[in-house]
Amino acid sequence: MADPDIDGIQRRMDGALEVLKQEFAGLRTGRASASLLEPITVDAYGSQMPLNQLAHINVPEPRLLTVQVWDKGTVKAVGKAIQASGLGLNPSVDGQLIRVPIPELNEERRQDLTKVASKYAEQARVAVRNVRRNEMEALKQMEKAGEMSQDEHRAWAEEIQQLTDEMVAKIDETAVAKEEEILQV
Repeated sequence: MADPDIDGIQRRMDGALEVLKQEFAGLRTGRASASLLEPITVDAYGSQMPLNQLAHINVPEPRLLTVQVWDKGTVKAVGKAIQASGLGLNPSVDGQLIRVPIPELNEERRQDLTKVASKYAEQARVAVRNVRRNEMEALKQMEKAGEMSQDEHRAWAEEIQQLTDEMVAKIDETAVAKEEEILQV
């Protein structure tokens, strides 16, 4: 008899949580975070390059990021890329060091960011439920094919549902923590 791959199910559900955490890292909260600039690509050396391959991003103060560009020739391109990123940041260039002050978020922007965070959390919940649905279908097929009894099917289904409930609870905890962080003044 073939049993479902519980470790594989857990890994795929954990993957949904990791994606959620990465998306949350890109949401601006009013405090400086190096991950804020990670998605930015810079037009340098004839191609689009990730910012972290051209410079070192540092957080010297809670409301300031510094970008130490390695090649003097790409400083201007890095500054333009940060400004054009749509994050509402206004970098100032000082030699090969770019200072990026993080402006205070207003209340309306904070509310918008919590809505975006909620949307990301819901996408993660849907991904986890899709994993559950696929595995439940696989269990039905195994029972139909005679590879598993009804009792085994019910036991595995309960275990998969328990995994799903635990993962949804983790997603909810992560979402609540992020919303509190965003709303913190």
